[in-house]
Amino acid sequence: MSVTESTPAGLRLSRPSLWSLGAVVIALIVVAPILSVLWLALFPSENIWPHLLSTTLPRYLVNTGILMFGVGLLSAVVGTGAAWLVARYDFPGRRWLEWLLLLPLAIPAYVGAYALVDFLEYAGPVQTALRGLFGWNNAQDYWFPQIRSMGAAILVLAASLFPYVYLLTRAAFREQSGASEEVAQSLGCGAFGRFWRVGLPLARPAIAAGMAIVMMESVNDFGTVDYFAVQTLTTGIFNTWLQANNAGGAAQIASVVLFLVIFLVLMEKVSRRKMRFFNLSTRHRPVARKALQGRQAWTATLACALPFGLGFVLPASVIFSHAWDNAENWRDAELWQAGLNTLSVGGLAAVITVGAGVFLVYGVRLSGRRLPRLLLPVTTIGYAAPGAVLGVGILIPLAALDNSVADAILATTGWDPGLVMTGTAFALVLAYCVRFFAIGQGAADAAMGRVSPNLAAAARSLGRNQGQTLAQVYYPLMRASIASALLLVFVDCVKELPATLLLRPFNYDTLATRVHEQASLENLGDAAPAAMLVILVGLLAVGLLARANR
Repeated sequence: MSVTESTPAGLRLSRPSLWSLGAVVIALIVVAPILSVLWLALFPSENIWPHLLSTTLPRYLVNTGILMFGVGLLSAVVGTGAAWLVARYDFPGRRWLEWLLLLPLAIPAYVGAYALVDFLEYAGPVQTALRGLFGWNNAQDYWFPQIRSMGAAILVLAASLFPYVYLLTRAAFREQSGASEEVAQSLGCGAFGRFWRVGLPLARPAIAAGMAIVMMESVNDFGTVDYFAVQTLTTGIFNTWLQANNAGGAAQIASVVLFLVIFLVLMEKVSRRKMRFFNLSTRHRPVARKALQGRQAWTATLACALPFGLGFVLPASVIFSHAWDNAENWRDAELWQAGLNTLSVGGLAAVITVGAGVFLVYGVRLSGRRLPRLLLPVTTIGYAAPGAVLGVGILIPLAALDNSVADAILATTGWDPGLVMTGTAFALVLAYCVRFFAIGQGAADAAMGRVSPNLAAAARSLGRNQGQTLAQVYYPLMRASIASALLLVFVDCVKELPATLLLRPFNYDTLATRVHEQASLENLGDAAPAAMLVILVGLLAVGLLARANR
């Protein structure tokens, strides 16, 4: 009798497969930067917690809190109001505005900040027109709001991020039953009463989820707050690491950001768990839209057009104007080199991220083990972690490993390979993969869940192994979802700024870093072509999002 025949089936099943081991390795790589930040914060080479607590950390925390809640509240008001109008009423331009309200997602917040300052600054068209209209000679003759301020940062970020709340809340309003509206109306509730007492409570979980995303994106932002000179925890990481040359202190600030983000994620999950509503009727009838007339109709149009204008039309117009007026900058070789760098690192990161996500999900499904299943949801934390936090968690340990490997090779062979991981785009691609792994993993999990297990069982009965089953059965049925995930990951890589600034090799620009550097030098004419390319790439993702949410 052979060994294979005499081995009990339970023992054969208990041996970990290549798919299970691969899934665990991928999950550990994704989680490693987060664990690295916590380790560096707990065991820094120089403990500056007392110094941080007595000097800058309280200011960073207060400013981050004001920014986070200000952006979250303003986004919730604008997004919920716009969602209620397009879901409940008919008014001029509603069909167009329903989708146009998604376009601000194509404008990175830092591009919106540069455009707003250029539009409203002393030499900009607004103040120039005011001086010409009223005969003012200089800034002492009139008062104008301070542009580079906390209020302006909140306005710009909310104008860029409110579509997250709008998209989720619009879906929630659409799913509500018309019966509840009719009951409320029969009890004497007017339009505002039905919104406040019926529509809003039922949509509260969606609003909470959208606000959580907006606040996490606000914490992650660096370009906007840096341009407006607002000192937050994210800018504190850059200042402590790059200016004070204290990596341990940067890790300690990064750990504060990480705990803040984890708190937001947990609060969002708890709020959804406590606020679940079910439709008990077997017949779901959607709410019929009410046609508005006269002044009410045009007021609704204006209310939806204003956030679209501020979030998309204004920044896109300013950037396009500069790109048109400085057409010679399109021939700049450095611009196209930055575009090529963006295409290469973003494309490579997208392929690796989505491929690893498919491998992880498939490996977990094949494995009956508990560890891979526990690690699967943990891998999504990278999407919530700000880019600056991942930069700290990746660069410091990776630089130490890189130097150790280079020294070992030099001592053994006499050849100095240099810094292979931190001296190239390797660290940048790794950061993108960790940061956006949740997109690839989520798309793979959803697509694979729609494939009947009977198809895989039939393939196995015909002699296909696990890899062949994935390639010949799952992949053809998941192809559309995989393509969408590739595009979304690539677009997010193009827009990502904090991690790119920290991890890019020396003299290595992407479109995002070129926009940031040129705009920081008040040279929006040179920044405009790269910003236009970033916006065009963002429009691809928004188009895909709109198509998926028809």
